[in-house]
Amino acid sequence: MIEVHELTKRYGRPGPGLFRLAGRLRRPAAGTGTAADRPAAGTGPASRLPAARSSPAAFGRLAVDRLGFSVKPGRVTGFLGPNGAGKSTTLRLILGLDEPTSGTATVDGRRFRDLPRGLRHVGALLDAHDVHGGRTAEAHLAALARTNGIPRRRAAEVLDEVGLAEAGRRRIGGYSLGMRQRLGIAAALLGDPPVLLFDEPVNGLDPEGVLWARGLFRRLAAEGRTVFVSSHLMSEMEHTADDLVVIGRGRLIAAESAAAFAARGTRRSVTVRTADPAAAPGLADALRSEGATVRTEDGALAVTGIEADRIGVLAFRHGVPLAGLTAHASSLEEAFMELTADSVEYR
Repeated sequence: MIEVHELTKRYGRPGPGLFRLAGRLRRPAAGTGTAADRPAAGTGPASRLPAARSSPAAFGRLAVDRLGFSVKPGRVTGFLGPNGAGKSTTLRLILGLDEPTSGTATVDGRRFRDLPRGLRHVGALLDAHDVHGGRTAEAHLAALARTNGIPRRRAAEVLDEVGLAEAGRRRIGGYSLGMRQRLGIAAALLGDPPVLLFDEPVNGLDPEGVLWARGLFRRLAAEGRTVFVSSHLMSEMEHTADDLVVIGRGRLIAAESAAAFAARGTRRSVTVRTADPAAAPGLADALRSEGATVRTEDGALAVTGIEADRIGVLAFRHGVPLAGLTAHASSLEEAFMELTADSVEYR
């Protein structure tokens, strides 16, 4: 289980050394140089340094802002957010690759850096390119296994599991992106850990590979593991994730089931089919008079702004027999676009 509490990360805060340096640049040593030698006020290197403020926290970019959520075992949890939302930073904080400004991130109640032989506790794929291209896949995994007290035979087992058994003795530099992604997943599985984190794991995979990854994540969750997957592919998350953690500009937007999140979208619609096609225009006018938006699609009426039961009542009042009345909830993608609209950094 992953627990994140009041997690905050601010990048770019200057340490005390920068303030001391700024002071030295602004104040020439006594008795050195002449007035003509000294830079005029507001010029020179010191003028390009940030002015000292009462609190160093005023500097830098706030990447994660008091973030809190839980990732439960036995479920696939999708991690979503617009570009620049802080997803990759959050994963790095969980894995101890970055130090939080404040707050905590723990795995089964402990910081990752405090866990002995980390790959036995947490497996992660953050960057498929973060491998030595001159090594073979077998050598890469064997080195990871040795440093974590994992039997060497596991390297061959996980290569076979991800479909790279025949490519294990090839140098990684010749791998495609999809093959590197599979290798990264193999490394995450190496220690047979109870917790797994994946950052954009299906990027570069072909359709067969995406389907394989989807099945893998669901199988791992069915075994009782904690599976945390970051992705930009809403359609894939709709098929894969049980729960969602959604952030924007470093802050939590939602932490709930995927179905509950999709239901929060307001772009619900109803498809209406009339038994008599000639009666459809009259029904459309009646619906518009009630404030609905109506358009014709493939011989049916696509209606938004009014619920299905109300449409049925109006059709009955106007003597229009219906052949079909189907309500459609917002898709995960529609709900995501709507609920994160104020958090998009790049438009």
